[in-house]
Amino acid sequence: MKRREFIKSAMAASAGIFLTSCDGSPAKSRRIGPNDKINIAQIGFGRIAHYDLGETIKHDSCRIVAVADVDINRAKDGKKFIEDYYAKKTGKDNYLNVKVYQDYREMLHDKSIDAVIISTPDHWHAQPAMEAALLGKDIYLQKPASLTIAEGRAMSDTVKKQKRILQIGSQQRASTPWPQFKRVCELVRNGRVGELKHVEVGLGTDPGCGVEPKMPVPANLDFDMWLGSTRLVDYTEKGVHPQTDYSRPGWLRIENYGAGMITGWGAHHIDTAHWGMGAEYSGPIEVEGQAKFPKSGLWNVHGDFTNHAKYANGVTMEISSRFINGVKFIGSDGWLFVSRG
Repeated sequence: MKRREFIKSAMAASAGIFLTSCDGSPAKSRRIGPNDKINIAQIGFGRIAHYDLGETIKHDSCRIVAVADVDINRAKDGKKFIEDYYAKKTGKDNYLNVKVYQDYREMLHDKSIDAVIISTPDHWHAQPAMEAALLGKDIYLQKPASLTIAEGRAMSDTVKKQKRILQIGSQQRASTPWPQFKRVCELVRNGRVGELKHVEVGLGTDPGCGVEPKMPVPANLDFDMWLGSTRLVDYTEKGVHPQTDYSRPGWLRIENYGAGMITGWGAHHIDTAHWGMGAEYSGPIEVEGQAKFPKSGLWNVHGDFTNHAKYANGVTMEISSRFINGVKFIGSDGWLFVSRG
């Protein structure tokens, strides 16, 4: 299918989804009884999905019933992952037949699905989340919430209007596996470092990559669908995800699909900084920054960088690749540092 034809068909399919709630009223969801399991579907089965799905599947209150991925081999791997887990847990090889889709939009029309986990590249966060909400499903969405502020705003407004639940994957706020973040934020907010003056956030950077040759698109990958609304480019494996394993994918390092470590690890550590500052619902009043960018090559997100932010209460923040990975709260009476290590 030519890209122009793909865009037309994608718009038509999306229009069909959006028209289900064209009167503005919230979409109806399945009524779940007190003894019913919550039926969950997985959108995207890559490296991070192994963690998202691996933790969710442990809860007896839910059941993973479907998986979708534009790489059909990965969708099939997801099916095996889920069915193997349930077979081991129940002792029944045929306990559950997990449905497989290459187009998540088809899956969303299954009225028996109550919620979705979205573990896709950043440029495919907002749209499936909005479509899921419009079809009456709750959402767990990997961070960052969206590729752009406009997408995030549209997603938030849609979820609110549809009266659905949306949770972003900010795992550092959870009591497990990193309880130290909550503990340090509690200490800072309760005056342990005295009056908070300054916060330092340390983030790493990504390595570079040379120019990659054009490759034939694998038969198992719907590359047009993977690109979505981004510009048409030649396929190369290092620009998408590995075909033989689930190691860190190359798309993370390309600005068409993400913004590097600032929105990667930054979504966690800057959130922790705001949590400790009590600034979750406000944010800075001034921001400025600078970064080095590669002059050539496939991977083109930022290299070394330093950003400065100022808040209404006078607290300042510096986010930089030169700091140790983590968050340091500096106050009038001392400082506290927290990281995953």
